[in-house]
Amino acid sequence: MTTFTVRDLPDLADTTAIVTGASNGIGRSAAHALAAAGAHVVLAVRSAERGKAAAAGMPGTTEVRVLDLADLSSVHAFAAGWDGPVDLLLNNAGASAQSLTRTADGFELMFGVNHLGHFALTNLLLPHLTGRVVTAASQAERRARLDLDDLHWERRPFKTLRAYNDSKLANLLFTAELQRRLTAAGSRVLAHAAHPGLVATGLYPSGGRRPSDLMLALTLRLLAQSRDQGALPLLYAAVADLPGDSFAGPSHLAHMRGAPRLIPRSATAQDPALAARLWDVSEHLTGVSFPL
Repeated sequence: MTTFTVRDLPDLADTTAIVTGASNGIGRSAAHALAAAGAHVVLAVRSAERGKAAAAGMPGTTEVRVLDLADLSSVHAFAAGWDGPVDLLLNNAGASAQSLTRTADGFELMFGVNHLGHFALTNLLLPHLTGRVVTAASQAERRARLDLDDLHWERRPFKTLRAYNDSKLANLLFTAELQRRLTAAGSRVLAHAAHPGLVATGLYPSGGRRPSDLMLALTLRLLAQSRDQGALPLLYAAVADLPGDSFAGPSHLAHMRGAPRLIPRSATAQDPALAARLWDVSEHLTGVSFPL
């Protein structure tokens, strides 16, 4: 398939999809598209009120459940309350912070939400999963310098972009090791990652007057895709005929815009030893292990 739009989604009747961070941004667009294709979509969101407002504008059948990925007790409660199969888990929610911020469990916020929260959620839901896990990653992983000995910036001076990049590298390493474990366990569940491209969402800081802030604002104004377009790589990874551990992203402008296709990732993101080490550390930090 040379192009992919929401019109290429198959009939998803009788399927259930969980979308984290579905009350706004790319997650809201993805949830809307899946519901329009017939899926029963569960909006897994921090705010039930905002989730219900988002669901009210969606077609088909939707459901709102509270999930705070910055609090492992909320992740456990969400998973414990689940009953029945899950055809698609879309790990979309993301956090950004301009200063060092910690989750309820003491993790650096971006690593804690973007990776550890989704790591715990996925493993807790795996016994219910029948189809795919798609995790929102980013080409920002190419600028990561993941320090497994100081993941929560307790010894290093905090750097916002570095922390975000590290969390996105963790998303790809998680996807690779998850697929390796699924295959070894004989599971048919597939794990994929997706890069939305350049999309003007709340993850980018706004309102600053520094030259770098103004340059970012100009770049977003000139080059950013819509949120609906940014959701396409995640939807593509959710339904296209792809091998396990695929990485989808936009096809043009250095993978910042355009129809989704498979895109490359850094050598570090393909390091099986690093992926295995990160998995072990993540199990230790969350207390959640691979269940199959």
